[in-house]
Amino acid sequence: MVNTEFHDREDGWIKHVFFDSGNGQCIAFFAFENIGERSDWTTDVSESLGVPVFINHAAFEATEEMQESVRARMEAEGIQPTMEIDHGWCYSLYYLDPNQVLVELCRDTKGMPINKKEAARLLVAPTATSARLCQ
Repeated sequence: MVNTEFHDREDGWIKHVFFDSGNGQCIAFFAFENIGERSDWTTDVSESLGVPVFINHAAFEATEEMQESVRARMEAEGIQPTMEIDHGWCYSLYYLDPNQVLVELCRDTKGMPINKKEAARLLVAPTATSARLCQ
């Protein structure tokens, strides 16, 4: 954590918390109470919208050492990864944060394949099956 702003509101408060995410960049989160939020609000941005948890997530570049360091610290707290996926070109370790937002630690293995023509073709394909048939 590198900075926190705290603001009083008429009947509540807002905290804006900044974390160093590397390379001179930050990611920021809000904590708040009584600022006009609906009584049924929720932070689980994917499942509360009826989609799988992996649809909305934050991804961060990581080395294998960073992934294993995080894994060890999380396991020491009794927290297991939500998912682990070998994408072929990268290896991803996923955890749910306290607000039920999925966080991905992504380690390059072979590097993302760059094929702009194929990427454009797949973008407009109506289904994965039809994309394979049209190759």
